[in-house]
Amino acid sequence: MNQNIKLAKADVFLWEEPVISGTNGSGAIFFSGCNLKCCFCQNYQISSGHWGKEISIQRLAKIFEELEQKNVHNINLVSPTHYQSQILQALKIYKPKVPIVWNSNGYESIESLQKLAGYVDIFLVDLKFFDKELSKKYCKAENYFDVATKAILEMIKQQPNVEIKNGVMQKGVIIRHLVMPNCTVDSKKILDWIAQNAKDNVLVSIMSQYTPCHKANQFEEINRKIKPIEYKIVTNYAKELNITNGFLQEFESATENFIPLWDLKGV
Repeated sequence: MNQNIKLAKADVFLWEEPVISGTNGSGAIFFSGCNLKCCFCQNYQISSGHWGKEISIQRLAKIFEELEQKNVHNINLVSPTHYQSQILQALKIYKPKVPIVWNSNGYESIESLQKLAGYVDIFLVDLKFFDKELSKKYCKAENYFDVATKAILEMIKQQPNVEIKNGVMQKGVIIRHLVMPNCTVDSKKILDWIAQNAKDNVLVSIMSQYTPCHKANQFEEINRKIKPIEYKIVTNYAKELNITNGFLQEFESATENFIPLWDLKGV
């Protein structure tokens, strides 16, 4: 069995939520491949295209150390789920003194997440869609909401309290929700679930950065950026539900300029 890992980049990254990026940046490791098939993925060159360079588990452990030496606030494992076994082996070789961030799409099992206990300090997790038809249509995962919400509850079980020191997160869970064109009703249902199940334990990041990429042009209804009114509808609803701990994005984020250059830097 091939134990190698494929990476596209490992570098200081400044474009995460403020409590993740801080002033020094996050030590982001971008893994190639993904266990979802989102038609609108901004990182499609590496997620579905699997572009990158194969490295060993020992090299991954060394990358942890090299990023830590750059004085980053954390080690940020981006789309790590399908390499969980190798990542855990690398963390056993070298466990950084800064927090480990598990930056995932939420489509993972409780059983796999339980293996992360003691290794992961921060879960930075997507909650994309409520409606089965939407997740089936856009992500090829009809059961996405059921799987992701169970996963998030397990993440909260492992890290039930948000801890922030000097403006930088040390422990806890951030739930990200990307507002999509023509999907404000679905976004409200996502926020309903958060309000009922998670809001006292997590930070919520409501994102406006949607930019049609990859195969989004196959679906006319999402082949555009979101309108200011759509974002306002969702953020106002969050306030109505008293979901106030978290982050909102500026509309300037809806650009491809924030997508990293896949240049194998740090790999």
